[in-house]
Amino acid sequence: MKSLTELDQLNLDPATKNQVAALVQALVDQASQDAKTVIAEQQATITANEKAILYKDTKITSLTYELAYYKRIRYSTKSETLTALQRDVFEETWNTDMSAIEAEVEQLQENQPCETVARPKRSRAGRQPLPSHLPRIEHYHQPASCTCGQCGRDLVKIRDDVTEQLDVEPAKFFVHRHIRPQYACRTCETITAEPIPPAIIDGGMAAIGLLVWVLISKYLDHLPLYRLEQIAARSGVTLSRSTLADWVGRVGVELQPLVDRLHWYLLQRPCVLADETPVPQLDPGKGKTKKAYLWAYRSNDLQPGPKILVFDYQAGRSGRHAEQFLQDWQGHLMVDGYGGYKALFAAARAHPATQSLLSSCIELACWAHARRKFFDLFQANQSPVAKEALKRIAELYEIEAEGREMSIDDRKNLRAEKSQPRLTELHDWLQQTRLRTAPGSALMKAIEYSLKRWPALINYAETGDLPIDNNSTENCIRPIALGRRNWLFAGSERAGQRAAAIQSLLGTAKLNGLDPAAWLKDTLEKLPIWPNSRIDELLPFGTKSE
Repeated sequence: MKSLTELDQLNLDPATKNQVAALVQALVDQASQDAKTVIAEQQATITANEKAILYKDTKITSLTYELAYYKRIRYSTKSETLTALQRDVFEETWNTDMSAIEAEVEQLQENQPCETVARPKRSRAGRQPLPSHLPRIEHYHQPASCTCGQCGRDLVKIRDDVTEQLDVEPAKFFVHRHIRPQYACRTCETITAEPIPPAIIDGGMAAIGLLVWVLISKYLDHLPLYRLEQIAARSGVTLSRSTLADWVGRVGVELQPLVDRLHWYLLQRPCVLADETPVPQLDPGKGKTKKAYLWAYRSNDLQPGPKILVFDYQAGRSGRHAEQFLQDWQGHLMVDGYGGYKALFAAARAHPATQSLLSSCIELACWAHARRKFFDLFQANQSPVAKEALKRIAELYEIEAEGREMSIDDRKNLRAEKSQPRLTELHDWLQQTRLRTAPGSALMKAIEYSLKRWPALINYAETGDLPIDNNSTENCIRPIALGRRNWLFAGSERAGQRAAAIQSLLGTAKLNGLDPAAWLKDTLEKLPIWPNSRIDELLPFGTKSE
């Protein structure tokens, strides 16, 4: 040791030399121990900082995702489902929540501004041609003179410059006068006259066309009866709301047998798609509204037969309502992740090997719902993992587009060849990605949503006639959800059930390419004298009746 050699040069006595050497060695040992302690403390600090940074990054990602979701609801079409009054009521809550989230993100980022993704501007489409089936009223605009204003010679026509404008006439009210001459026999002292034609409402003043206008306006255009009252008043026609309500109620009763048959036909199908949306219902005893639900059940377009749509209005969202509607039906049921359907699939999960024999319903999960989780995440922070998930799911939809016009057998072979391998790869990728993802993060929730429903998500690929998602049902229920801002709430449970029944018929007519108003007019004209044994011919997908 160099220090001991230097001590020898100091000519110290042996005792002093030993004391100094021991002191130096003690100092060296203490310094070494202090260095190890400092290094250990710094290492612990680094580890703790790494954990804190990981937690902070995860929290920021989750908050950014939540903030983007609030902004999308606040500024996109979902906010349009609210009335002006409802928007005013909820705007304060939206703004408060968004401000709180932004403040939390700023705290976590140490006052660094949060980067947001600019929404791309939507390109405006060119003017669409006006429908060719509409009648044309031609207006000719000839020049004031047929001679040239400069040289005075005659002008020669070279072409027509045609522009079109769309116009409309408001509802026009008119009166049908039914004149029935009465003839008397002086000998028999009897009077003979043509009997009054049977009508859907005996003795009513409303002609079929007026009843159709009321029902289409109320249930397809979502106009409350008080607005129809105002429209009629502008034409000098008095139609009280009580009279309009009486017509709607009576016609609804007459149409109910058709709805019952529609329900029966739907339950003959091996695959049904289901969805539900909340509907405010007036609660007179409390002076406010309570939440009811409109359930939608739709046939599968990939299977043969006419398209069927049946709405079911219920006071709640309990799974027992679905059980009551489906009764003892057996088949594949396409639903979202709502837990109310779990009881329907319980037997299938308990006996997966023989589920077709032991369960009433086999679950089909919706890929659009699974995709939406990753889409929201990508919109929030441009997550590369979410982008990869969207890319893989898009490949599944590309295969479906390729097989859209194929037969069931050909589509089944296509899915076996292309969809099933990609589903296997996607499942493996999701499992591997989950291992690298922080628990509780938005990404983990999106991954878990798909993995928990994986058996139900891949059921479609094993067949050629099952759908990949529930979008067709959502598209049917969306107009009614948007219509809530007009009629605000259902007046009673009976009113909701009547609305569901009539909308089932009108919605089925639309799905089958029929004009709902024309079908309803034809049906109301025939229904009073139509034999019950031929009622199926009046359904909005039946054969043309004479």
